[in-house]
Amino acid sequence: MMRHEWRNPAQGGYDIERMPPGDFPKEDFDVVTGAFSYSGAAVTRALERSGRRVRTLTGHPERATGSTVDVRPLGFDDILGLTSSLRGATTLYNTYWIRFPRGGDDHTRAVANLRTLFHAARQAGVERIVHVSITHPSISSPFGYFRGKAEAERALAEVGVPFAVLRPAILFGGDGVLLNNIAWLLRRLPVFGVGGRGDYRVRPVHIDDLAALAVAAGASRVDSVTDAVGPERPAFLELVRTLRDAVGATCGIVRVPGPVVPPLAYVLGLVLRDVLLTGDEYRAMAAGLADTEGPATGSGSVSEWIRDHGDVLGRTYANEIDRHFRRREGTAA
Repeated sequence: MMRHEWRNPAQGGYDIERMPPGDFPKEDFDVVTGAFSYSGAAVTRALERSGRRVRTLTGHPERATGSTVDVRPLGFDDILGLTSSLRGATTLYNTYWIRFPRGGDDHTRAVANLRTLFHAARQAGVERIVHVSITHPSISSPFGYFRGKAEAERALAEVGVPFAVLRPAILFGGDGVLLNNIAWLLRRLPVFGVGGRGDYRVRPVHIDDLAALAVAAGASRVDSVTDAVGPERPAFLELVRTLRDAVGATCGIVRVPGPVVPPLAYVLGLVLRDVLLTGDEYRAMAAGLADTEGPATGSGSVSEWIRDHGDVLGRTYANEIDRHFRRREGTAA
């Protein structure tokens, strides 16, 4: 395919700021937000394996060492820059979100940022947007994370670009944080508290299954919303016991009143200089929002993966703030 260089129009190039949406030559590449983040990296690997060229919009350009990915800034205050970086792309894969409010960023701000990104994609002539959301988003949710995700989905549907939405609950595999850090605590604490009865179920999906779903959704041209969920639905208490057995820990697992969990997690977070679990995250999980009734769309077994990786899980602590916020306030999902 012919490559087009963006030059001064007087030199025979294209004036990218004056071209109307959709009237721009495709260069046969895709864009991933946060190609050096957890889910963004998995999507990028899957795209590259399928033969696609990838450009990333990122707030962490320092992570690009040794990468073949074309790096551009993820600057939501520069819509012209975003539009320029997206021009010529076929599909935008969005993994940007914030897990918890920090440094002036909150879920309302994240929705506004995504609205800017989606409109830039439309203006740039992007043919399709694949967006990573969450199970059970709701505009009326009492939880800011789920309410914000619903508002982001609405903004995507309104922008007028063909789209696919993927809704994972809990991700595992690779260098994921959640299961690793539960294992880290099980290896080191004398007791591990599980809120309430611990019978609320979770529906983990392997990160590579999510990436495969994203690439397949990018190749389709049908608007779709899909729960990205694995084949197993363990109760949270069962999941913790599986982790304990896999890592060979002797930690006691005790049930504690649900309201005690967020303050305990907060105190541990202060010690570790991290955010282990927010109150909304616990309450949403206890309310069943990390589970679905539908068929599995991923094949990876979380229990098998835990048993296969028990010797390495929890050996080191994965600090979420160090990963995503120390260098720049803002992150990708």
